[in-house]
Amino acid sequence: MREYGFELSLCARLEDDERIVARQLGAAVHGRRIADVVVVEPGPAFDDRVAITPDRIPAPAVESDVGPGTAVPVTEAFDCHPERARAIADRAVEQGFFERERRGGRAYVRQTVRYPDWFDGLVGVENKPDLGRPGDLRDQLRTDVSLGVFDRVILATASHVTGAHRNRIPDEVGIWRFDPETGEREVLREPEPLETDSPGIELLDRDGTGADVRPVTAAEKARCRRRIAERAYGKGWRTYDPPACTQCTPDADPFHDADAGLPYCAWKDRIVHPAEECGPDCSGYDPEDATTENGTDADANADDPPGAGLDAIRAARTPWDPDPEGVARQQSGLDRFTE
Repeated sequence: MREYGFELSLCARLEDDERIVARQLGAAVHGRRIADVVVVEPGPAFDDRVAITPDRIPAPAVESDVGPGTAVPVTEAFDCHPERARAIADRAVEQGFFERERRGGRAYVRQTVRYPDWFDGLVGVENKPDLGRPGDLRDQLRTDVSLGVFDRVILATASHVTGAHRNRIPDEVGIWRFDPETGEREVLREPEPLETDSPGIELLDRDGTGADVRPVTAAEKARCRRRIAERAYGKGWRTYDPPACTQCTPDADPFHDADAGLPYCAWKDRIVHPAEECGPDCSGYDPEDATTENGTDADANADDPPGAGLDAIRAARTPWDPDPEGVARQQSGLDRFTE
């Protein structure tokens, strides 16, 4: 199976009603590191976070000086250009995290609720189905361990793991052998807990003469962890739009959990990458009587927003809520506050 299908299959197996699973998230403080899969373990205040919004709350809104007490002028609430400050405030108001009022011709904002400490742990999973083609695996895992924004780091592979492979993988990294066709997951090595509350070291680049590293403070790590958790909550792992093709029928998938909404193509007999593999250029493409991702007539749901069916699947399988009651004390149209 291709790496894309491996990743989606693993996400489907990890997903349940006690955790949030997302994929392809930035996991660096200063450099460029993309985590294949992120698992967010909810904390005691998780329900408070769920009640706010199903979307990612903008990091600048969370990190600003705006609190639930005294209202702050929008242009003074953020350390950025006034237009960007207004855009951030607009987004936070739309999500119900901020409420806004007008005083003497100026817009002020305050939090509708104090941002909760809603997650207990972050698990980063690096997918390498074929260890015969490791790429930058060693440096990637060493960076994850030395940086420490994840509580635990795991390598997931479909390959047989030899002693030579283990020697190239940091001792702190756990190892899973995962069969994407059966969903069976064998734990070959448990991950060791990482120090997330202390400073870390981030590998930025490496060449034949040395490595470029940068120290990271504990405060920077905490901010990065919160941003990862927020992106995971808002994004999830179903970032594809199922193709309008009769061949893409998750219910016919003989290998995977049909209720997960995986983009299984009966013609190719595997999970496909809709954005890259589906459409008129595919020899098996059949748009006639195309169905939606939940198996109903496409015309019947013509007014539904894109991805609505996948959102329903996520809501049914996880603690994520696509339509929370919200916590805003008042709701007002943004057009009342234009400056």
